[in-house]
Amino acid sequence: MEFLQDHYTVKNELLLIFISVILGLLIGAEREYRNKSAGLRTFILVCFGACLFTILSIKIGVANPDRLAANIITGIGFLGAGVIFKGENKIEGITTATTIWATASIGMAVGSGYVYFSLLGTALVLIILSALTYLQSFIDNYNKVREYKIALSEPEDLQYCEKFFKEHHLKYMMLKQQYTQGNLSVTWRLVGKSSNHEAVIQHMMKDRKIVSYQF
Repeated sequence: MEFLQDHYTVKNELLLIFISVILGLLIGAEREYRNKSAGLRTFILVCFGACLFTILSIKIGVANPDRLAANIITGIGFLGAGVIFKGENKIEGITTATTIWATASIGMAVGSGYVYFSLLGTALVLIILSALTYLQSFIDNYNKVREYKIALSEPEDLQYCEKFFKEHHLKYMMLKQQYTQGNLSVTWRLVGKSSNHEAVIQHMMKDRKIVSYQF
């Protein structure tokens, strides 16, 4: 009887591990499709590892089963920090890092036997990553923030820049100036609709007073 019970327990734990791999695969596939820094294999291993550590915590730490499980969060924190990096205009990788953190919680839920919680968590993660991307794009189209480095042939052309920013309905802020051998290079932060940004770019491409620009 005890042998049958142990056999059933092992089969149940193997099933939980298999479920954690499948759920990690679903989330990892979404991140891989979007070509993020952490992809398919990373999320499978995170979910599987969190699940296995949780199972081991329950089996080994009889008196204090949360001892090992609590350290999963610390380990995931170091892993998540590795995918965060600073881009030119903003910090990138935070969404991927928090997705790793959420995936670990899903693995822990599977390892604890709360399969329904883990299924719900996976569905919510996929909805947030996929469906809300369209909402984020919609917001970004109406309030796009972009930094431009514009080289001018004459220092007095600063006011000229401000004028055509206003004409294209963009809020502006001067961030930095650099003067080199007759050319003035100014970094601006412009905020407004994507269509207005495109209109400004077309304007600068044709404007003789603009020596060069980049963003």
